[in-house]
Amino acid sequence: MIKSIISDLGKVIVDFDNNRFFSGLSRYCSYSFDEIVRRSRDHLDIHFAFDRGEISPQEFYLKVKQILSADLEQDEFFRLYNDIFSLNEKVMVTFQKLKGKYKLLILSNTDPERFGFIKKTFPDILDFDYFVLSYEQGFLKPQEEIYKVALKKAQALPFECVFIDDMEENISAAASLGFNTIHFKPGTDLRAELRGFQVD
Repeated sequence: MIKSIISDLGKVIVDFDNNRFFSGLSRYCSYSFDEIVRRSRDHLDIHFAFDRGEISPQEFYLKVKQILSADLEQDEFFRLYNDIFSLNEKVMVTFQKLKGKYKLLILSNTDPERFGFIKKTFPDILDFDYFVLSYEQGFLKPQEEIYKVALKKAQALPFECVFIDDMEENISAAASLGFNTIHFKPGTDLRAELRGFQVD
């Protein structure tokens, strides 16, 4: 019997478009949009460090500013960085209908800036019972440790949980631990997928 639904945040509950951030940054530096994207990919270690809580928001801002030789203040940087999200209302409604029947968890690779923005902008997110966030735990999906934290919060065994994520590597890691999984893609009917696990 399923006791808990554990969901990714980005590209499941909220959609996002990092190109909006890169486009905004291009107004504050000499690099083109394409060059900013390339430099971002070349420095993913900084993004991962921020998501693991290893560097502060100010340190993240200063590192990106240096890489791009950008001329913008920290407040404007994070305004651009955060304002990339939109709520998947259909998915949110599905979770709201499950509230009280199952323990609902968000398991997300995220940082304090973006998660803070999402909570403020989309307060329905607070309907979830628990949040397992990479910047608080020091681990990123698909590391095994962060799934174990989620299980502890859910007070459930893997086979009693359904894990939902848009990334194949995260789904594969969860499946290897014994979770039931849903690989969320554009057009996925989440309610129908959950019914496959007798969740309704």
